[in-house]
Amino acid sequence: MALSSGSDTLRNWVIRYTFFFLGLVLFGLGVGISVKVRHLGLHPWDVLNVAISERFGWSIGTWSVLVGMALILVSLFISRKYVNIGTFLNALLIGPFMDFFLWLDILPEATHTWLDYVWLLLAILVTGMAGGLYVAGGIGAGPRDGFMLTISDRTKLSVSKARMAVESVVLVIGFLLGGPIHVVTFLYTFILSPVFQVSLKVFARLREALSEERPEEVNV
Repeated sequence: MALSSGSDTLRNWVIRYTFFFLGLVLFGLGVGISVKVRHLGLHPWDVLNVAISERFGWSIGTWSVLVGMALILVSLFISRKYVNIGTFLNALLIGPFMDFFLWLDILPEATHTWLDYVWLLLAILVTGMAGGLYVAGGIGAGPRDGFMLTISDRTKLSVSKARMAVESVVLVIGFLLGGPIHVVTFLYTFILSPVFQVSLKVFARLREALSEERPEEVNV
């Protein structure tokens, strides 16, 4: 679900892109924190990115960009419905933002104690809220969500089933490449999705309050 506005005045344009870019920055921060404590497990897509990075070199963020662009190409081949400027910006920026936070060396190191679970929970909360923030901007779906929605349309599976199928395949590939899988990997959806849904509603209302016109909710 994303939001779009009937008229895009300068004020609304600034609000939308502020939500979008701030969301991408915070998403990169959340993923960066989770990568620091990856021994507890990561989201399936991050498992894949970390596995490829450790096996073939280059940064995790670089592989995030490459995987995202590959998904966009596949989505374009199947259907252009869910690909727009926001999709490309999402694919190109979250990885570098995450690499930047890791490069700054300000994120907490793994202690292999209960504190790591606290940091991972914080990472999931930040990531979920960031997702709600950038989606509330109404600029477009990310490459992974767009790919999942494209698969849903093509296979006639429900969105939830398509997500489960896609992420299961991604998880298997990540596992075979030696990615960090742990019990938290399988809890991500149960924690991340509710945080995303709540934050999306909150930020959508905030955008509505700040905008000159009421944004219309549409399915993407």
